[in-house]
Amino acid sequence: MSIAIFAGGCFWCTEAVFSRLQGVSQVEPGYIGGHTVQPDYAQVCAGKSGHAEAVRIRFDDSIISFETLLDVFFTTHDPTTADRQGNDIGSQYRSAIFAQDAAQEACARARIAHDNQAQSFGAAVVTQLEIAQIFWPAEIEHHAYYASHQTAPYCQAVIQPKLAKLRAKHAGKLTGD
Repeated sequence: MSIAIFAGGCFWCTEAVFSRLQGVSQVEPGYIGGHTVQPDYAQVCAGKSGHAEAVRIRFDDSIISFETLLDVFFTTHDPTTADRQGNDIGSQYRSAIFAQDAAQEACARARIAHDNQAQSFGAAVVTQLEIAQIFWPAEIEHHAYYASHQTAPYCQAVIQPKLAKLRAKHAGKLTGD
């Protein structure tokens, strides 16, 4: 299994998106990119730890490639807003790719350069590219959040539109959710 780590705003959203892809065996919400040891949700949400809400994705690269995961990542969040996704504001909601190795770093760098040159999003991509550090798993109540809270207003207003984009642009890659 290979690993990819993405921060694209609220980890409830990114977990719901990536868990629906063929070849993905696990999507774990957590925290990465900060300075606090063993951060918790309250510290991260308050912007005190420097961490981003992120997901660690375990995937079979014979079924789904890192490039495809990048495509889904860029399709389902706004990579042009610094420290913000919708109403979620702060560095904990930044757009970031945490590369596991030089190959992932090069692939992500090329994708960002391509999207900027092509003006794919109508504005510059501000997604940060970093080498992966320690990933701290989130508290258990944040795991499979959407699956347990689909009728919650936040899930309906924020997550469901992301899933609609996923279905519209990547239908052939879905497990059948």
